Amino acid sequence: MKIKLLLDEDVQLAVAHALRQRGYDAYHTQELSQKGKSDDEQLQFSAKQGRCLVTYNVKDFVLLHNEYLGSGKEHFGIIVSKHLPIGETLRRLLHVLQSLSKNAIKNQIEFL
Repeated sequence: MKIKLLLDEDVQLAVAHALRQRGYDAYHTQELSQKGKSDDEQLQFSAKQGRCLVTYNVKDFVLLHNEYLGSGKEHFGIIVSKHLPIGETLRRLLHVLQSLSKNAIKNQIEFL
């Protein structure tokens, strides 16, 4: 089963559009009225939606992932990366999306 994605506000909105053009279920926080929410709220929202969260906010989401693991909370994956140009972000994301299933990324953190 394909991974569904939620891109946080740090990631370019154009990445969500490009992913949808390639057949992926991908939304940006801006499109779902989630812009400005805290990191924890973003992760909770993505988990409720069954979506893997994509962010350039590496430090905070690594800490949040560890907190989730320690407290037994579940999420549908987090993909983190340093800030990259749109094309490079898309290329690396597509590689991850073609390599992993929704079940394989659940409660995991992936680095682009």
